[in-house]
Amino acid sequence: MPADPAPAFHLDGIPIHVDGDHGPALLMVHGWPDTHRLWDGTVDALRAHRRCVRFTLPGFDVTAGRRSATLDETLALLTRIADAVSPDAPVELLVHDWGCLFGYTWAVRHPDRVRRMVGVDIGDAGSAAHRRALGLAGGAMVAGYQLWLALAWTVGGRVGDAMTRGFARLAGAPGAPETIGSSMDYPYAMVWSGRYARAGANLGAFRPPCPMLYLHGRRKPVAFHSPDWVAALEADPAHRVQGFDTGHWPMHEQPEAFRQAVLDWLVRAGPPADAHPGTAGGARNGGPPHTPGAQGAAG
Repeated sequence: MPADPAPAFHLDGIPIHVDGDHGPALLMVHGWPDTHRLWDGTVDALRAHRRCVRFTLPGFDVTAGRRSATLDETLALLTRIADAVSPDAPVELLVHDWGCLFGYTWAVRHPDRVRRMVGVDIGDAGSAAHRRALGLAGGAMVAGYQLWLALAWTVGGRVGDAMTRGFARLAGAPGAPETIGSSMDYPYAMVWSGRYARAGANLGAFRPPCPMLYLHGRRKPVAFHSPDWVAALEADPAHRVQGFDTGHWPMHEQPEAFRQAVLDWLVRAGPPADAHPGTAGGARNGGPPHTPGAQGAAG
């Protein structure tokens, strides 16, 4: 992996990287068990067309010590980054895994701040339709790994790190083992304690407030969206859906195809000029999801 370039600035001790100086700001938010380096190849493909803005979520930099963040603290961080890089214009979002929970919730709370978005492999996870699609076996699988990681966060230390790295290896996560640790697992503990749901996490009830490209991997033990949710997106001319023959990390497993899809959506084609979200996709956005609504938020 090439050396990490110096950040453009810091917020709350978190380095914020900005690459490129053309076009709208594209805010890129990773998930578990990744860092901002997940987007290296995507940035290379987009930096001539976008100002690519990325950072590592609080607690996900294992070299920076154990740290957690509430939902409101994470959303406030997104707002401060958007204010810093694009104070006078909406941003675009590219989000994956836990980044989807944070990005989707932020977009619903600040629809005027988001021009367009790309969501990767997390849809309406935890909705009633998604739970029906999972069935008992799929639901048990999701609960099992999430509770394992919530326990790893609670245990911490070498044992918690070993638990986290073991599951990351099993899941096929692309990050190097030394970049993965139990400090990344606090979102699972917050989901299962109900803290995210009580704070209004919007995932199971999510309907995009702006044009959205949804990219997902088809080769996984369970999907993190319901067929009904995908069908609603496909029926709405403001949105687009594309599947890949990959697991949870299409940007790693099929990087060229992934980058091409993102580039086509953000730069070359985009949605029809007269398309508006909600014309065919049903209700725009409900209230906070049912308590389990965020439980499928990571792959």
